[in-house]
Amino acid sequence: MSAAPAGAAPGAAPGAAPAGVTSVAVPASMSADDAELLTLAQELLARVWRDGRHEVASAVRTADGAVHTGVHLEGSCRRSSICAEGVALGAARGAYPGGRPLEVTSVVSVQIKPAGQFRVIAPCGVCRELISDYSPDATVWITTVEENEVVPVRALDLLPDKSRRAW
Repeated sequence: MSAAPAGAAPGAAPGAAPAGVTSVAVPASMSADDAELLTLAQELLARVWRDGRHEVASAVRTADGAVHTGVHLEGSCRRSSICAEGVALGAARGAYPGGRPLEVTSVVSVQIKPAGQFRVIAPCGVCRELISDYSPDATVWITTVEENEVVPVRALDLLPDKSRRAW
């Protein structure tokens, strides 16, 4: 049995999330429902985090109130990697009634920063496209660059001048 890395929880597997990771404070502007997404994403990532393999977790809420989560899956061939948002959206689509279009109302994604704290992150460009393709009006929580503040943004506003596709 190998020793856990410095900062990891006692008995944790190599690459396990560091002990004592600081949670993101719930912003005053965040609803209780979206705060639940933040909590669930942080809990999921704390449980499965592995350096270089599972570094992002996402939680989404659909219009029917259901919550779905996903974790980033890093592949040995970078193209095979799947973002947490895509995993969560796929889980939501799989659980949503077949005849109804997927309608996501909120998205929260987190990662653990090297400084030992969670951080709300914006989706990558591909995930911005994916979220806005299915739910252009979804609220996506991001951390601003200048103010380092967690704020809501409409999914479609993350992609100025996006070409709209008719499904």
